[in-house]
Amino acid sequence: MKDLPEQDRPRERLLARGVEALADRELLALLLGSGVGGCDAVELAGQLIARHGGLYELSRAAPHELTVGLVGMGPAKAARVAAAFQLGRRASPPAAPGRQRVAGSADLAAVAAPMLRGLRHERVVVVVCDGAGSVIRTALLTEGAADRSLVPVRDVLALVLAAGGASFGVAHNHPTGRVEPSEPDRLATARLRAGAEAVGLRFLDHVVVTESAWRRVPPLLQPAGEGGV
Repeated sequence: MKDLPEQDRPRERLLARGVEALADRELLALLLGSGVGGCDAVELAGQLIARHGGLYELSRAAPHELTVGLVGMGPAKAARVAAAFQLGRRASPPAAPGRQRVAGSADLAAVAAPMLRGLRHERVVVVVCDGAGSVIRTALLTEGAADRSLVPVRDVLALVLAAGGASFGVAHNHPTGRVEPSEPDRLATARLRAGAEAVGLRFLDHVVVTESAWRRVPPLLQPAGEGGV
């Protein structure tokens, strides 16, 4: 990029005109920092976006995938790109002073979303709260495959009790982008509710979180004798 006139370089244009003036590949080029012989950072950024089928799919790629088959993309560049996308997912308006609180399902989804978005596999997160609904801990429980949910109820309850919680909620993502709960999701809700009642905890809710939406998971009514945790 040193061959470009100074006013046409991405960094100088960003500083002079703002981030909105830059194309996707120019913004990405600033993260990459440099290209490789015969291919500057902007060209390398364009190749990286095209190779992954667009900026959204690129944002979901694991760091090691960014280095495959593209000359000039090493571990350091891949780590910077992955870190930038994760920071973007975590960025949110500042909360009110003090702990986050879960007063309803929307709060539960908002607390869990930064740990669930941008993934291509399923993940289950537990949000542990005190008696007033203030968040004590947000913990990763399980990582799973793209087509099945892993909600071990005993492990959820053990985590909540070990953290000194009085109430809890559970959230998981659907990598497919479908926000509709599955039958196993609804069965997990029923078992979470029953398990919480058995040990004296308050079960707040179970939600599915996707990239742009969330939905409550209602319990599946089970025939007598099919309950348990």
